[in-house]
Amino acid sequence: MARLKEMDLPIEGMHCASCVLSLDKTFGREEGVESVEADLATNKLKLVVNPKKISFEKIQTLVKNLGFKIHTDEIKLKIHGMHCASCVMNVENFLMRLDGIFDVKADLSSNSAKIYYDKNKVSLDEMKVVIESLGFEVIGIDGQLDVNEDEIYQKDLRDKLYRIIVGFFFSTVLMVLMYVHWHPFGLSMGMVSLIISIAPFLYVSLPILKAGWNGLTHKNLNMDVMYSMGIVVAYVSSILGTFNIVLDHSFMFYETAIMLPSFLLIGRYLEARAKKSTSDSIRELIGLQPTNATKITLENGEIVKEEEIPIAQIQIGDIVLVRPGDKIPVDGIVIGGESYVDESMINGEPIPKTKTVDSEVFAGTLNQDGVLQIEALKIGKETVLSNIIRLVEKAQSSRPPVQKIANTAVSYFIPTILTIAIVVFIIWYFLVGSTLLFALTTLISILVVACPCALGLATPTAVTVGIGRAAEFGILIKNGDTLENAGKINVAAFDKTGTITEGKPQVDDIITYGISEEELLQIASTIEKNSNHPIAKAIVKKAKEMDVEPLKIENFENITGKGLKAEVNGETVLAGNISLMNDFLIPEEVLIQYRNLENESKTTILIGINGEIKGIISLSDKIKENSKRTIEELHKMGITTYMLTGDNEKTALNVAEKVGIDNVEANVLPENKLDIIKDIQSNNKDGKVLFVGDGINDAPALTQADIGVAMGNGTDIAMESGDVVIMEGDLENVVAAVQFSKKVMRRIKENIFWAFAYNMILIPLAAGALYASFELMFMPEWAGLAMALSSVTVISLSLALKRYVPPVKRGI
Repeated sequence: MARLKEMDLPIEGMHCASCVLSLDKTFGREEGVESVEADLATNKLKLVVNPKKISFEKIQTLVKNLGFKIHTDEIKLKIHGMHCASCVMNVENFLMRLDGIFDVKADLSSNSAKIYYDKNKVSLDEMKVVIESLGFEVIGIDGQLDVNEDEIYQKDLRDKLYRIIVGFFFSTVLMVLMYVHWHPFGLSMGMVSLIISIAPFLYVSLPILKAGWNGLTHKNLNMDVMYSMGIVVAYVSSILGTFNIVLDHSFMFYETAIMLPSFLLIGRYLEARAKKSTSDSIRELIGLQPTNATKITLENGEIVKEEEIPIAQIQIGDIVLVRPGDKIPVDGIVIGGESYVDESMINGEPIPKTKTVDSEVFAGTLNQDGVLQIEALKIGKETVLSNIIRLVEKAQSSRPPVQKIANTAVSYFIPTILTIAIVVFIIWYFLVGSTLLFALTTLISILVVACPCALGLATPTAVTVGIGRAAEFGILIKNGDTLENAGKINVAAFDKTGTITEGKPQVDDIITYGISEEELLQIASTIEKNSNHPIAKAIVKKAKEMDVEPLKIENFENITGKGLKAEVNGETVLAGNISLMNDFLIPEEVLIQYRNLENESKTTILIGINGEIKGIISLSDKIKENSKRTIEELHKMGITTYMLTGDNEKTALNVAEKVGIDNVEANVLPENKLDIIKDIQSNNKDGKVLFVGDGINDAPALTQADIGVAMGNGTDIAMESGDVVIMEGDLENVVAAVQFSKKVMRRIKENIFWAFAYNMILIPLAAGALYASFELMFMPEWAGLAMALSSVTVISLSLALKRYVPPVKRGI
């Protein structure tokens, strides 16, 4: 029976008995929740759960969907010594036994463990005790390390390399002794081999034997226990054979006993180097962050003071000077100078962008040929680059649901292998009647060749490399579920403004009735300046171009889906679509003009003052140049497309026809997009639904969709909305994100297949399957080499993703 876990979760947002009731009811019907009690007095949700049946992520989602938030502390520990799936499971399982720890995600590829906990109930020291009792070393808190992590890595590699050299040197010497029959001082060959082997055996095997002993003392059957058993059986058999105790001199495996750990260390040496390569992308992102900045003081536009300071000392509002070749240290706005800036590290676009006064710039990007003066708007952890790093790190530690297959296999793997090894020994020795030497050889070979490490590395290495590679293209995939769901998408729905179109409409026509264009534009811009909608910004921009100043405004009101209402100079003004003008008597002339503009696929705004229509302002929004190709590529993948927009039907149909979208929903209020996505999902039982929006107004629909894609624009990348963030708003990257997800999932499945296939093929060989027919035996030392190379093979397949370019991006 699975171990139950008690959790006292601090909840933010509970304020009445109804809140308590909703939490109790929701969790009371969830499988895996044994008991639930929401306590309003302490703002705690007290749960007893079966972690095998309900994950902490599911608990967080349920709480969030009810409008509350779980307040947890979070820490990421760097751990030295994890090298297989069993190590990961042990760290997670033993830490979860501590009261106050809610969730643990150990990651083999980054040698870390992310822990969600209550610092009032459990301390860092208690966590360290548990981890170190398992035989691992806690290096420190990620991001706050007092030690050089690269130095530790190099030291570990050197240690492994020295042991490998010693192991192969002395195993070679022992093999030569078998043929030269050297007998100094009248000693037998067995005694000579024993004397020569003692020191190198202990030196080479000690880390493995120590880890195996730790596993046994914790009643933990891990890979080190199995490998230790194989090594110890080989060496003890050799000693017994040397002294003719039960066994004779034919049982001397001295060279094998040293060669086995040497081969294992070769595998771990290569694995360590490969694992470091899997996280290159995140290290490169971190390396983009400059350490110093040049702060300047201006008077009348002239620099009067200049000083070099650490980046941590920069404050919002400070002005920094960035010379050619320097990295920009902050997110900010250019207040002086002109230059080209390479932003490829942020958005994946290789062509540098021109930056002039009022242009936005981002930390970590590279200034190329001019001097820029930049006012800091975001610093430190608030910059776009820091958010990208945080998002990529979180995504790389996530696990697709397919990982459950590997986890389940690993949990049963070692007991199964031990059983197979003992049964095979019994069959060969007691039933078939083979020699004890042969039966013992099969036992050692099975213990050595079987390896769950490849299974444990199959998913995290592919996720780490794949998500890091996607980030290089400006595609931020936020979690493992997204990777798995992407392959099942058969419907893609799009918002129009800012997604299919540029989202930067321009004023085309100003038609007036009884007032001048300047007066109409002045009144319209006055009311529109209070809105952040792209249409409002376009009208305000047009007013500025015509040097029209806004008027005094009172009682402003945003009428969702219809337009704006306010009092301007004491007059009631309405600006919006025709449904906003229900109380107006609209002349036929105005209606005809309004419909003609709509027929031209223009967004049309009516301006009403004190119950009379005084003018029409029409705007048009340019379709993005790659929108058509994006829809074509989705159709090639068999994906049906929708467009959801608040715009009028004629404009929407015109845009849809130009880009090739299958279905259109026009005149849609923002809150109705959620309902439409739900309807699409209810009618789409065979696949998943993807929704693409701006990440702000479309947040409910993004959350409801199986995969929500938020279109970013640099500073406002809507990190919290959707499962995927497209940094530069390049619609083609929606296709690329799906292609990346499918590629990573294929590679995970390939890795898992080869990990299973490796064991299914080599374990029978080690058991002597070919001996009866061909007298071929898989010797323990070769079993050790094969086992070592299995993990390296899986990591190498994952590393191949570093060169992957999604088909939609090829040839561009």
